Amino acid sequence: MKGAAEVPAARAMLGLPMSRLSLLVDLASLIPREVDLDALLQTACERLAEAMQADRATLWLVDQEQGDLVTRVAVLPEVPALRQPLGKGLAGHVARTGELLRVDDAAADPRFDPSADAATGYETRTVLVAPVRESPKAPVRGVVQVLNKAEGPFTEEDERYLAALALQLGGVLAMTTLRADAGSGPGVVLRGPFNHIVGRSEAMDAVYERVQLAAQTDAAVLLRGETGTGKTLFARAIHVNSARQAAPFVTVDCTTLPGQLVESELFGHERGAFTGADRRVRGKVELAHGGTLFLDEIGDLPPESQGKLLRFLQERRFERVGGRETLESDVRLLFATHRDLETLVSEGRFREDLYYRVRVVEIEVPPLRERGADEVLRLARHFADRYARRHGRPTPQLDEAVLARLAAHDWPGNVRELEHWIESAIVLAPDGHVRERHLPSLRAPRPGRGGVTLPRGLTLDEATRRYVEATVEASGGNRSEAARRLGIGRNTVTRILKR
Repeated sequence: MKGAAEVPAARAMLGLPMSRLSLLVDLASLIPREVDLDALLQTACERLAEAMQADRATLWLVDQEQGDLVTRVAVLPEVPALRQPLGKGLAGHVARTGELLRVDDAAADPRFDPSADAATGYETRTVLVAPVRESPKAPVRGVVQVLNKAEGPFTEEDERYLAALALQLGGVLAMTTLRADAGSGPGVVLRGPFNHIVGRSEAMDAVYERVQLAAQTDAAVLLRGETGTGKTLFARAIHVNSARQAAPFVTVDCTTLPGQLVESELFGHERGAFTGADRRVRGKVELAHGGTLFLDEIGDLPPESQGKLLRFLQERRFERVGGRETLESDVRLLFATHRDLETLVSEGRFREDLYYRVRVVEIEVPPLRERGADEVLRLARHFADRYARRHGRPTPQLDEAVLARLAAHDWPGNVRELEHWIESAIVLAPDGHVRERHLPSLRAPRPGRGGVTLPRGLTLDEATRRYVEATVEASGGNRSEAARRLGIGRNTVTRILKR
């Protein structure tokens, strides 16, 4: 059932030209994806200007942290962005009052601020401005503004369309990372350039820059970093911001593939190729044609399969298992690993020629402990808002003791561990008030009744394996419980135990 705010907005859309209506459909389709928010809203502004026969469209957002207006996105060729105080100019007036504004002669209106025109060399004549918010009574999140209609002043029909679109746009923002903190006042929090990826530390800025550059090409990319840092999110961000975004994004987790089935999983098989092969099956390489193939944990790919993958990387050709026909697939390859590939190469466990094919562009995703306490708390609030909505909890409130403990923890399981902590706390706090007792207890694994004793001289892999084994034993053999205690995924536990 539609909410009260959605019904009048939907009614206002009836009878609109398809060019105006399709803009909203396109925006809604991108909500679940890790899109570049600037690119998303830039496209929206360009489409809006075209639909309204206006020269330009601009989206101003209220920056909740700084309390001013910022052109997060604008059709402004002359400058990358503008900032101005809340209440200044026509956009500022609408942001402060929440009322729609139509001006037929900007220069004659005392609320008009000519400084933006002075900065850009542009001449504003006619203006239509609407507040962006989720519902008519919700706080203002921003302002959408269209300038200089081609055929004279804007009309009442234009007013109705822009007012309805601004409500829809507010709803779109509320479902992205570019939204307000739960229970907060006007404005939004600028969490980072990609939807569903939170982070504003210097360490993350370098990652964002490389992801944006890599997305513009078809080069192979190797994402490196500890388990739980978000490498898969960045792989998807590269895909959905590339020219292949409309094609499939296919993932293969190399840790879950038995050695004898890797070739079939990647390249498919013909009927009768082996016992149980009762039909032809297309492999992931074939399914990803035109799009992106993401091989997660490439360091765990069995040595006997590495040669087949190398051949495909070199020629983009392959045969299904049991088949004689040589097939081709146009795919972009992305890889991720937490392993030290250089050591694996020196030990003969990873082909050197494959190594150089895989690491054309490297992106190092930093562990959470290197991103700073502010980043930890920013992520914690983000996850608290998300899981409060998902589990039907009230607006979350995190105690100071909770924030202090989160900031002090070293997060061996990285962002994934933090996310699990917060979801658990939200579930255990039905009133939305998260206290320290709602956080997981830091129980050391106890094989028997003693602690974990590790001899000196172990490699990191061997020490990790023994520690995980002890945790599984202390959890009664329950790998899911051991994974919860360690703050990592169950598949990661299984992978470590195989070493």
